[in-house]
Amino acid sequence: MDNCGTDGLTSLDRYKGRCYHIEPAPGEENQFIAYVAYPLDLFEEGWVTNMFTSILGNVFGFKALAALRLEDLRIPPAYTQTFQGPPHGIQVEREKLNKYGRPLLGCTIKPKLGLSAKNCGRAVYECLRGGLDFTKDDENLNSHPFMGWRDRFLFCAEAIYKAQAETGEIKGHYLNATAVACKEMIKRAVFARVLGVPIVMNDYLTGGFTANTSLAHSR
Repeated sequence: MDNCGTDGLTSLDRYKGRCYHIEPAPGEENQFIAYVAYPLDLFEEGWVTNMFTSILGNVFGFKALAALRLEDLRIPPAYTQTFQGPPHGIQVEREKLNKYGRPLLGCTIKPKLGLSAKNCGRAVYECLRGGLDFTKDDENLNSHPFMGWRDRFLFCAEAIYKAQAETGEIKGHYLNATAVACKEMIKRAVFARVLGVPIVMNDYLTGGFTANTSLAHSR
């Protein structure tokens, strides 16, 4: 059987990574810092997962490497500009809260786990009524036997409107929409929007970059 070579099919000179500088690691023997550059064509536009798969996945699997550690990562503007980013930034948050000229004051509701949905809403109300601009769910708070996510969303939304009515100020609460799947996460975010809660939170690192991008793209 003849082997099928790849000559002419792949332009290695164009697509291979290049180590353009090597220097000794300060204070270490037989350890070095290598500077490696990759052409942008190797990475799909606007996709963090694809970039990390190449830089953190395949490279670290090379058996020829006894040890390897990523010290720094520099992403050129030409690539970062392909990312949409969050749909809204701090300026939009200030517009929604109508708060300018000072830091926004907020807190995370504690205890993080164990409260009922009603008591969670009560804690949100007391914090907002006491002067905070916003509160937020803890990252560990999702949907549990002691507090389903839907009940929490309802009680927290009620707390926001009650605090607003009593203070005359616009208040907010970051509801944790992180879920087991992208479809479920977006469903929770849409439910929050129906309740009139304009801002949700998502655990972008543990939830995954693809899930985070899906939420940012949803409307």
